[in-house]
Amino acid sequence: MNKTLRTIAIVVAIILVITMPIIGGYNKMVSLEQKVKVAEGNIDTQLQRRSDLIPNLVETVKGYASQEKDIFIKIAEARAKLGGAQTVGDKAKADSELGSALSRLLVVVERYPDLKSSANFRDLTAALEGTENRIGIARQDYNKSVDNYNTTIKKFPNTIIAGIFRFQERAYYKASESAKEVPKVNFSK
Repeated sequence: MNKTLRTIAIVVAIILVITMPIIGGYNKMVSLEQKVKVAEGNIDTQLQRRSDLIPNLVETVKGYASQEKDIFIKIAEARAKLGGAQTVGDKAKADSELGSALSRLLVVVERYPDLKSSANFRDLTAALEGTENRIGIARQDYNKSVDNYNTTIKKFPNTIIAGIFRFQERAYYKASESAKEVPKVNFSK
């Protein structure tokens, strides 16, 4: 009887030694994956905030620069793309297009001194600048979370656990190639 209990205790101890790291590794990966999802949600929240500000900014500029219809159309198209983006890569590309269109809008604004002095325009651009800063921070936080998660699932023995439970590598939030181009400012028009 004593030998049987000792054998059972040894078997239970061996099972615990094997399963505890697996459970711990799994739980860590779940926590890190959730942090990535929260960080992605934070980006979406800030992108939505910016998207909500843009119609007011566009309407304010339209009152002064109604002949700049091309820019207003590009902004509307970029907002629509951002609204329909599903993956992080699609969101990054649409975000870049919207940022580019906004840059062109702000270049147009330079041609209208009365617009720049409008209190409504100043308030909207200050809100937009604050939102752009929040978006930048949200992108950094997301990429840090993705880095931590990806590194964890690639380390041994976590790579085995990640394979068993199908934890997949997550994509970083990257700017598109067009976002790296500096907008051209031309005041001669």
